[in-house]
Amino acid sequence: MLVLSQEEIRELYTMEECLRDVEEAFRCEAAGGTVTPVRTAVAHEKRAATTLYMPSYVEAVEYTAVKVVSIFPQNAEKGLPSLQGITLLTEAKSGRHVALMDATCLTVLRTGASSGVATRLLARQDAKSCAVLGCGAQALGQVQAIMAVRPIERLWLYNRTRARAEQLAARIRALYPEWKGSITCVNDAGEAVSAADIVVLSTKATEPLFDGGILRPGTHVNAIGAYQPHMQEFDAVTLNRSGKVVVDTKEGALHEAGDLIKPIQRGEWSIDRLYGEIGELVTGQKPGRETDEEITLYKSVGIASLDTMVACAVYEKAKRLGAGTTVTL
Repeated sequence: MLVLSQEEIRELYTMEECLRDVEEAFRCEAAGGTVTPVRTAVAHEKRAATTLYMPSYVEAVEYTAVKVVSIFPQNAEKGLPSLQGITLLTEAKSGRHVALMDATCLTVLRTGASSGVATRLLARQDAKSCAVLGCGAQALGQVQAIMAVRPIERLWLYNRTRARAEQLAARIRALYPEWKGSITCVNDAGEAVSAADIVVLSTKATEPLFDGGILRPGTHVNAIGAYQPHMQEFDAVTLNRSGKVVVDTKEGALHEAGDLIKPIQRGEWSIDRLYGEIGELVTGQKPGRETDEEITLYKSVGIASLDTMVACAVYEKAKRLGAGTTVTL
């Protein structure tokens, strides 16, 4: 079995590669070439934390994987990572367990790449400003993916604790030393949203972060933070103003996305208004953005097949380059 650390994966695998692999995973999903059960979420209520168990099989690559990811927001106060994960990769032809890898940075990359694919299809071509609400573990991957697909010139960062926004700003500057754009940390979420062409929502909020009425025509929203039924980052106004509401999977969204579940339960929005799944846009079954004025929304709760696809890609590349450590269990 090949064991790959977070540091080794960072050296091996880029956002550009992840965007390619995630898009292919969406193609496989759309073609019915995956088996992806709804994930199991185990709540740790005393710590406001969750552990997710995410199995999947991707026929095109003949691999299965199980990712276990723990989300412990209070860890940040202790100087510990709030997002931690591992992935076990299994060869589907033989049942041989071939790799065990740190999934922390891969989760950030693939979640970012999911939004990146959606941004490529749904954001305006001339989108140049991005607001990020929630500057925790997932935020950097969101910025990386969006900067890979759109010519971003200005970033607005908002976090409940301003220091986290400032830390993210420093990480972005370190990652992109040649980038000449501006980064502004703000104390009001609405200020960031009202100024942006693209809005990223990456929080654990249980109530909407802003009034959807302030969204400018032509804005695209990537909402990736509220991954349980009791959570909510945007309001029904945002849903009803969106000309296209797209999800990663309808099954997962209806099972877990409080952003949709709460408005549906209150009679504020109907699932009949869902435009489709992102795989349908990737494969050309449905068009993406059609006008510069429409507001578009991508809601993602995560698909395990993306984890299998990127884990397979990392494993195959590691084998080619002789990376990682081989162990016998």
